[in-house]
Amino acid sequence: MARPHKTEDTMPKNKPHSGTKKRIKVTGTGKLRREQTGRRHILEKKPSTLTRRLEGTEVVAKADVPRVKRLLGR
Repeated sequence: MARPHKTEDTMPKNKPHSGTKKRIKVTGTGKLRREQTGRRHILEKKPSTLTRRLEGTEVVAKADVPRVKRLLGR
């Protein structure tokens, strides 16, 4: 038996931005956390004090939160 055609009243699926969902995590309280920049490559010329300071995560800036949430589909 043939499947019925998709009706036009079904909403399109929500697809979060693939790059954003890989880079940003949502905490239990709903805050957005991201890795700090400057720790990926060209590390030999950077002082170890700088690379140590850049360890860990940081909260996404308040001005960017609405845009990032939209990209994540929240």
